[in-house]
Amino acid sequence: MSDYAFTTLWLVGAPADAVWEAICHPEHWPVWWRGVEQVVEVQRGDDRGVGSVHRYAWKSRLPYRLTFDMRTVRVEPPVILEGAASGDLEGTGRWYLWSDAHWTVVRYDWQVRTTKRWMNLVSTLARPLFRWNHDVAMRWGAQGLAKRLGTRVIEGRELGRA
Repeated sequence: MSDYAFTTLWLVGAPADAVWEAICHPEHWPVWWRGVEQVVEVQRGDDRGVGSVHRYAWKSRLPYRLTFDMRTVRVEPPVILEGAASGDLEGTGRWYLWSDAHWTVVRYDWQVRTTKRWMNLVSTLARPLFRWNHDVAMRWGAQGLAKRLGTRVIEGRELGRA
């Protein structure tokens, strides 16, 4: 398996509650986030969503799809949303939000490993392409969120090491 760590930063011209509402309902992502082909709730969680499982199907610029389940393990509205992934990708994803009167900073940390045999076989050579593909998917998310909220989203520098 090959490990990857990505950090994405967005500066969103909207209150944290509005940003949280968009992010914490992944079943609506296919409407506004290009590349998210499908999100299906597989298991309901508690009243806050902890324990819920959603199955994601993603497609970006490169000619492959990724399917994985994300189990929600931590919910602290409107500050932290964390999940554990299993399937084509395994690992953790954490959304962090903090804001002032005009802007909300969104940070997404995605620490995963690939489980597809072909991806692991080519990981040494394809690692820069996989990083680029991830960046494209996150850029589409920023653009879709801006349109959904009717505001501006400024993308931060993509950080992390792959």
